[in-house]
This record gives sequence, C-alpha cells and structure tokens, in this order.
Amino acid sequence: MEVVTTDIEGVLLIKPRVLGDARGYFVETWQQQRYKQAGITMPFVQDNHSRSSHGILRGLHFQKTRPQGKLVSVSLGTVFDVAVDIRQGSPTRGQWYGVELTQDNQWQLWIPPGLAHGFVVTSDVAHFHYKVTDFYFPEDEGCIRWDDPTINVRWPVRESVLSAKDAAAEFWHA
Repeated sequence: MEVVTTDIEGVLLIKPRVLGDARGYFVETWQQQRYKQAGITMPFVQDNHSRSSHGILRGLHFQKTRPQGKLVSVSLGTVFDVAVDIRQGSPTRGQWYGVELTQDNQWQLWIPPGLAHGFVVTSDVAHFHYKVTDFYFPEDEGCIRWDDPTINVRWPVRESVLSAKDAAAEFWHA
C-alpha cells in the first residue's frame, strides 16, 4: 500500500494494493500492523455503510467534544470526499483537502479526530464506508455549511441534495 501525506496535518491518502484479473479484484481494506506503520494507531469501534444517489451531499460533520477519527472508502460508485481542519491551534486550521474516491481506485482517506468531514456523490449511486474511532453521539454533533465561503470547498457539482440538518447548518466561526 502507498501512503500519501496531504497538506493538512495528519490527513493521509491510502492507496491499497488492488489485485485484479478478468474475474474481478481483491483489496485489503484494513490490516492493523500495516496501518499502524502508516501512523493510524487509534482503535476503531464501529464500521458504518451508507448508500446515496447522485448529487447527495453529506456534511460537513464533526463531533464537538468526542471527535472521531475516520477511515473512509467507496465500494461502489464515486464520491468527492472532503476533510476540513477545524482544530484549534493547527497550522492548517481552515484548510480543506478533497479527493475522488472510487470503486476503481479503492483509495481510502484517513481523517484524524478534530476535522470536519463531508462528501458528495458524483456517480449514479455510491456505497460509502466509514471506520470510526469513537461512537456517534447526536447531542455532540456539529455541522458546518457545505458552501461556507470562509472554507470555500470547490465541490464538483452544480446542484446538490441536502438533508434538512445540513441545509440548516451554520457558517463556520473560525
């Protein structure tokens, strides 16, 4: 596997080795020792799987006092995935990193605790997977508007479909 550091401290793009032939492919999506060597040492407590259609935008979500680290990937379709550094005192605070995760590239994004996260589906449908380092607490959730002009994420879609919660999210107060 190849581990690529990004411009945001702690955010890693993981490019697993994909073994494929005419029958299909095999990819190792988690192996504790290899990921530990890459610097991902936190224990995962839960795996999540979501299915979304084209244009669905989820985010930008975070946990306020119990931040989650996330290892995210796509098993079907294509998404544009985004991590936003909202950590106090971070030299990259307010910056974002985006990458296309697809069923073909099988890439993963490691988003350490303390960052906001979101994605938009750019294929007809996508199956999105999250390994998380802490449980979800609804009362602890925060949400930043997906189109916040201070952060200025360049989403690759003209129109998106939002949940009521995401549509009502506030702008970021750096």
